[in-house]
Amino acid sequence: VEAVHLIADGKAPRVPQPKEGATYEGIQKKENAEISWDQPAAALHNWIRGHDKVPGAWTTINGQMVTFYGSSLLDASVPAGRELTIKGASRPGLVTKNGLVVYGNDGKMVLVRNLQFQDGKMIPASKYFSADETTALELTEEEKKLAEDIR
Repeated sequence: VEAVHLIADGKAPRVPQPKEGATYEGIQKKENAEISWDQPAAALHNWIRGHDKVPGAWTTINGQMVTFYGSSLLDASVPAGRELTIKGASRPGLVTKNGLVVYGNDGKMVLVRNLQFQDGKMIPASKYFSADETTALELTEEEKKLAEDIR
């Protein structure tokens, strides 16, 4: 109550803020968002979530920068998946049907749902190994006729 009265009377003390550290500019740089793998799963999740969407927490996979989006802590048994070597990680990640599972230094898991490559292409993490595969659309005779009619 006393503080409110001091403000209302115009007598509250004013302490100028220092200029140093007064901006978030340094935090928003991509080079400052690299994932340090020597942390518990909760810290990894918070790092990825904290940099989601800008600038995006990233790591190196197969020699290229890959940005992680959409993380959550995974408190379940280890899911089935295909191993993916991640630079700096103590153990490989797992590409599963739900996304990419990565491990903290405490052995706990984090699930990452989306990945973005250096060229800007974003894919669901579960499709990492099938990202380069393309399937041709095959139409039945009836669908071919319908497509021709539409043309």
